[in-house]
Amino acid sequence: MMDDHIDAWTDGACSGNPGPGGWGAVLQWKGQERTLSGGEPATTNNRMELMAAIQTLEALHRPVAVHIRTDSQYVLKGATQWAKNWKRNGWQTRAGDPVKNEDLWRRLDALCERFDVRWTWVKGHAGDTMNERTDELAREAIPRT
Repeated sequence: MMDDHIDAWTDGACSGNPGPGGWGAVLQWKGQERTLSGGEPATTNNRMELMAAIQTLEALHRPVAVHIRTDSQYVLKGATQWAKNWKRNGWQTRAGDPVKNEDLWRRLDALCERFDVRWTWVKGHAGDTMNERTDELAREAIPRT
């Protein structure tokens, strides 16, 4: 891994699934910290988990190594295992069905090609301080009706 790297934590949340949702991220670099968050009025939890990772990478202005921690097995496995096969199969599953959230998977895949991304799964709601912070950011970003 490069000496110049960013540590990031991401999370998504949804009030109902589908329903209004939010995402949050914390980025740390050389002793500095930046938080990101956003929401959508009608979405799913998986889309918000993906948006947290996408927005993290889109916030970066130059190629760096990024260590993303997520509590989403969907994002972790999709980014590290499934996307290669989906791409090879024209963004279809092994069964020939369209990949759910293809628009976001394509965005994330393109971003991962620009950065040296390392993925780590963290157990959600288990007392990990940074995971709890990103969960709070995501919940606070859920649009209220």
